[in-house]
Amino acid sequence: MSKIRLRYVQAWVDHDGRAHHYFRRHGFPLTRLPGLPGSTEFLAAYQAAFASTPEPVGADRSKAGSVAAAIAGYYASPEFHKNLAPSSQAVRRAVLEAFRRDHGDKQIAAMPTKFLRALLDPMEPTTAKNWLAAIRALTAYAIKADLLQSDPTLGLKLRRMSGEHHTWTEEEIAQFEQHHPIGSRERLAFALGLHTGQRRGDVVKMGRQHIRGGLIHVTQEKTGNALAIPVHPELSAILATVPATQMTFVQTLRGKPFDPHAFSAWFGQACDAAGLAKRCTFHGLRKAACRRLAEAGCTVHEIAAISGHATLKEVERYTKAADQMRLAQAAMARTMARKGVA
Repeated sequence: MSKIRLRYVQAWVDHDGRAHHYFRRHGFPLTRLPGLPGSTEFLAAYQAAFASTPEPVGADRSKAGSVAAAIAGYYASPEFHKNLAPSSQAVRRAVLEAFRRDHGDKQIAAMPTKFLRALLDPMEPTTAKNWLAAIRALTAYAIKADLLQSDPTLGLKLRRMSGEHHTWTEEEIAQFEQHHPIGSRERLAFALGLHTGQRRGDVVKMGRQHIRGGLIHVTQEKTGNALAIPVHPELSAILATVPATQMTFVQTLRGKPFDPHAFSAWFGQACDAAGLAKRCTFHGLRKAACRRLAEAGCTVHEIAAISGHATLKEVERYTKAADQMRLAQAAMARTMARKGVA
């Protein structure tokens, strides 16, 4: 085994900071590699995959009307390679390759809703959401390509989706800030997320060149929206500690920009060091930013002008919750005033 280099290993990190490794070699079956690189189980699986027999050219993947053939067609379609950001392509491809590995030989026209429900129900919420989005895009392509007559994902709802991304509380925010002082990379990344309300893929690209006239200019990777966000005073003080020669604000120890997936894993370690629960993720800071804006009395459109949400549905949840809290507090204050309670 020592004579075999670890070639053809592909890795990606999910939204919860967990790393996944696959043996990916042209003509060979895609194989999941368990454990950590270098561990006994990882090396055993790698050796077995490396020694496996190549798949016959066209086997399974070329069967007309199969799931595998539909996936191949979807990859070649504009819906995939033109309409999706590279980061979204990577997540969607990881899901569809796993789906192709287990179900590629099945006919896509014979894929019932109950089969998909049974497939998704055991998954964690974030994983299930990614899978449903990928399969829904695949079936939309299949209908367009006359491989399907109707969409089996219609009406398919995921279980336990509420709380998928936890919104940081003020106590959790204070706990992180207390552990990671101003001047640290961790506090810098944290402040960029909390005070701009942007996704990790946009935060890792931010640099001093994007700040003009007291505004930080962002073109969102996911939506293409161009935003100009006022720089919060707390963020301004933290950015003042970054060397003027640094092209991107948050960098690796080697002085390079972060890969978004590596950034998630690194930020997860920063949260662990601060003693925070696993539910505290970088995306949760985006939600905390929206919550703070709603609690400050901002309208749905004002919040969306900063967050850049493509639709207002999620933003409305924050304003409704903030309005409910203010109404409840006002009602209680009036009740206490009638009883003469100071």
